[in-house]
Amino acid sequence: MKRVQNTILLAVFAGLCFSGCSLKQNHSVKPTPVKVKNPEDVRVKVSLNNRAVYVFEKDKPLLVAAVAIGKNGHATPKGQFKAFNKQTRKRSGSYGFHIKPGTGEIIPGKRSKTPSGWSYVGYPMPYWVEFKSGYGFHAGAVWPTPRTHGCLRLHKSVAPRFFSLVDDGTPIEIAQSLPEDRTLGKSVYRPDDYQVPNSPNAVLISDAPFTSNHVYF
Repeated sequence: MKRVQNTILLAVFAGLCFSGCSLKQNHSVKPTPVKVKNPEDVRVKVSLNNRAVYVFEKDKPLLVAAVAIGKNGHATPKGQFKAFNKQTRKRSGSYGFHIKPGTGEIIPGKRSKTPSGWSYVGYPMPYWVEFKSGYGFHAGAVWPTPRTHGCLRLHKSVAPRFFSLVDDGTPIEIAQSLPEDRTLGKSVYRPDDYQVPNSPNAVLISDAPFTSNHVYF
């Protein structure tokens, strides 16, 4: 747990550096944890061009982090939204796995195309924060190219921090670009977790993605 907390703090620090610093260059720095004084003053902004999320309390930056965005045909929605339906153990209702009882066979697929006699288990999306019906922030591999079905993925070390900062009703603005891209977003740390192979399907349908700090998906 201590290692996860330190990683979160380092990710926050890396995102807030103005001088081009990187996580690797500042691995020994232990910044003071950010605390929210008034949750009603918290707001979230997302830049699709910069693939970054900015969390503020009024004008004070609380968290700056990289996000993975929606791919062609599944673009992340733009506009003004509010957070709702927070869940630490969310599974997708659309994309996941088909399981054939008694055989151990597991294949990826859409819920709407589950074969007769098979069961469906949704893809794990820990630390879910919904902003539009069917779209939300959640932990997952942060690809450098558009990759998701419209959701915004956060590194697994950052997602719990984001989840704790945002309440139901927190304003969320998603735009193609933002003024913060030229300041706060200039040195956003870009994780390389997307290079780690996916966990086996048998792991992804289990509780492991919600309990283990070492499972990538």
